[in-house]
Amino acid sequence: MVVILGTNHTTAPFNGVALYPRGAFRTPLGDAVIDGKIATALMAEDAMFMVRPEAHAREHSVEVQVPFVQQLFPDARIVPAVVGTSDLRLCTRFGRTLAAVLRGKNALIVASSDLSHYPNYEDAAEVDLRTLAAISSFDPAQVATAADDAMSGGIRDLSTCACGQGPILTAMTAAKEMGATHGRLISYANSGDAAVGEYDRVVGYGAVIFAPGPVSADAAPVLMRSADSTAGELTAADKKALLALARRSIEWYLDSGMTPLPRNFAAAARVPQGAFVTLKKRGELRGCVGHMAEDLPLCRAVCGMALMSAFEDQRFQPVAADEMKDIEVEISALTPFKRIPDAGQIVLGRDGVVIRKNGRSAVFLPQVATEQGWTRDEMLDQLCRKAGLPVGSWRQNAELFTFQAVVFSESEH
Repeated sequence: MVVILGTNHTTAPFNGVALYPRGAFRTPLGDAVIDGKIATALMAEDAMFMVRPEAHAREHSVEVQVPFVQQLFPDARIVPAVVGTSDLRLCTRFGRTLAAVLRGKNALIVASSDLSHYPNYEDAAEVDLRTLAAISSFDPAQVATAADDAMSGGIRDLSTCACGQGPILTAMTAAKEMGATHGRLISYANSGDAAVGEYDRVVGYGAVIFAPGPVSADAAPVLMRSADSTAGELTAADKKALLALARRSIEWYLDSGMTPLPRNFAAAARVPQGAFVTLKKRGELRGCVGHMAEDLPLCRAVCGMALMSAFEDQRFQPVAADEMKDIEVEISALTPFKRIPDAGQIVLGRDGVVIRKNGRSAVFLPQVATEQGWTRDEMLDQLCRKAGLPVGSWRQNAELFTFQAVVFSESEH
């Protein structure tokens, strides 16, 4: 059985725990049956556990956990509970009651909560890691103190450190009463880490487990933006991981509408860097889109451009699932742009080229000219056509930039 502790987002505040005592929660995976015996036992043990259907009617914090329970434990019953307060004294009472009823049973307690809302990426990471460290300490008082300190610290746009603080405090107390001795951080990310996430306004997410016995030392979470330009060159393993991420991004989106989180990459793959992702079907171009600015970690740029190449390249129909077996992924990781005084400095096969003129622009990757068998002048004329400029426009009053690319494909790795 799985007890899901959610927080109250939708009804008037109350000092208690709102249970949904019978029936089932229905999802696309089927019905998650409620353990009515446990709900009844909780209400008999403490009057602060009560039936309040209205607290569940529009509450998402419990509901979002149900499909995970159904996937991992298909036969498990659930006990949906909305914790109405984050008061430490009351949450301690709730946790002790919950432990008393569950003791000796095969039960899992899940506390459902986001972390910080809605600071920028760096502030969120700082606040969230402090919050998670307090939770991992297995001391409910530290969690409450860490939240109070952060909320009084003047962090811009921070509206909460953990919307489910009440469920967290309750779960910590119950776990300790049931024999857990340690907390361990197992995951952290925020919405800025997603392929299409923004950095200026994010929400944090993390996972901590409570268990008996010693646990290994935690590794510090690898934050997406923590690498710098001195991180070194991409290794063969880095390239293979980036190619796998690009393919997985497309396949996951085709399968579920979701995308993987580009995490746990080495520092070289997290350097802010432009990138193109090229898709070829049986050797023919099937999509190619790039991000030129150096404002995204390379792994995130690859994830986003893989999706754009598959579904947003206006020259082609969106990629279908049955095509993926015939598609090869190629990635071009770009060096910074360098403006050149004249076209004579372009080296075919080495340099990618950008043209800008009259508000129009276009780019060719370094490999395009050699793949097409163009001379330098032919390449520049084609670049003008791509930008919507007359052929030969590159010869006068045009801005030309060169860059290089580290190009690697699935057939090589």
